[in-house]
Amino acid sequence: MKMADKNSHSSGSISRKSLIFLFMVSTIVFIFSWFFVLRSTGHPQLIDYTSFTSSKNLATIDNGNPQSRNPNDVQPSMRDPLETTSDSSDSSDGSLEAALVVKDVASCAYNKIALKVFMYDLHPEFHFGLLDWKPEGGKVWPDIQTKIPDYPGGLNLQHSIEYWLTLDLLSSNFPNRNGARSAVRVFNSSEADVVFVPFFSSLSYNRYSKSKSPHKKSVNYLLQDKLVKFLTEQEEWKRSGGRDHVILAHHPNSMLDARMKLWPAMFILSDFGRYPPNIANVEKDVIAPYKHVIRTFIDDSSGYDDRPTLLYFQGAIYRKDGGFVRQELFYLLKDEKDVHFSFGSVQKDGVHSATKGMHASKFCLNIAGDTPSSNRLFDAIASHCVPVIISDEIELPYEDVLDYSEFCIFVRTSDAIKEKFLINLIRNISKDEWTRMWNKLKEIEGLYEFQYPSKENDAVQMIWQAVSRKVPAIRLKLHKSWRFSLTGTKRPSTIVPWSKSKHLFRELRVL
Repeated sequence: MKMADKNSHSSGSISRKSLIFLFMVSTIVFIFSWFFVLRSTGHPQLIDYTSFTSSKNLATIDNGNPQSRNPNDVQPSMRDPLETTSDSSDSSDGSLEAALVVKDVASCAYNKIALKVFMYDLHPEFHFGLLDWKPEGGKVWPDIQTKIPDYPGGLNLQHSIEYWLTLDLLSSNFPNRNGARSAVRVFNSSEADVVFVPFFSSLSYNRYSKSKSPHKKSVNYLLQDKLVKFLTEQEEWKRSGGRDHVILAHHPNSMLDARMKLWPAMFILSDFGRYPPNIANVEKDVIAPYKHVIRTFIDDSSGYDDRPTLLYFQGAIYRKDGGFVRQELFYLLKDEKDVHFSFGSVQKDGVHSATKGMHASKFCLNIAGDTPSSNRLFDAIASHCVPVIISDEIELPYEDVLDYSEFCIFVRTSDAIKEKFLINLIRNISKDEWTRMWNKLKEIEGLYEFQYPSKENDAVQMIWQAVSRKVPAIRLKLHKSWRFSLTGTKRPSTIVPWSKSKHLFRELRVL
């Protein structure tokens, strides 16, 4: 028995030692494995994107002449034009001048990369004909070097991006066109990055959405129907299934009848408020700014103490959907002595009144209405009045390259409607913090200016650059969809009628 007990005790001791040893080894291995994992994720390696870029897919603009880019050239064009360089101590020679040169070269090179755009020569009834321009001699486009058709004013202007983008493309090949540009028109669709559809859909909605007796269908509806038939018959659409097509639908109610049939295309929108996510989403579509209606504050030298109104809002107070918060805030803020919160419209003296009010205010409210976005945000930017955004579902232009928190205040709707929450928040923002945001607004206001001819990094060029950033994802989807096509040919995509295709959306969107 004693011998058995001794043997048992000895084997138990050996077993415990083995377990302890195994535990220690496992612990050491575990620690080292985490060390290597953290090390591998903590220092991302730079990738030379130039090795992936084909020269035939890029064009540079030099004095108005497109030319191919040598794929062996160094391309700092992947840099964001709004991105700042790191501290000069990070440069190889420690020279501040060298860092500034790199920054300048990167910025210039970025803006010389032109998005190549093929534009359909649609009948004038889809574009300038809606502006009462009368074509002569079978011409599709007006001679904009002689005279540019006028666009109607008032609220029509806020959704006029279709007009400015089309003018920019028409002028992109002019030999006397100076300055940088972000898009150039090509006349062979096989060379294009995207296909542009020049339908002035917002103007069509604003002017022709009501049917006139004895006709049961409006001109706007008939134009959309004709557009769908035209597009789906084109080889360009069949080749890509419409994925590389750019369609303008900036007014929330524009393209109401056609959007469900043209869903694979890239839409340029003001927001996603009236779109189901399988029709429009941030992955494939572009959010563009409104054209501001009020006058730009030129030579603004006003400071914190020169703007007597703390918080400003003038507009429709009783709205549908998410706009309920407007009336809630009206009752919370109407008795605050340095707050202007009133009903207003563009009628009569409305624009002049709003211009004067915003120019005299420190903060301007941008509250959700019938849809998440409104022109008021861009009026505030043009006024250098710090925007206070209360719209939980809002999507903002160029937000992938622009940090709005540097010049906007964001407040959740659930917090904004709490007693005294909003007014206390605004009153506690210091003069120095407001001044910093005010200065930032003056720096970035040009990004939201629509003009012809377009200028470097204005709204027109920023929208083209946003479209350009979508191109790699489009190509990925197209290349994957062509995997099993015959060599040298592309399988034509078929358009499934909307009534039969609802159940296919989820599957097709991954292609």
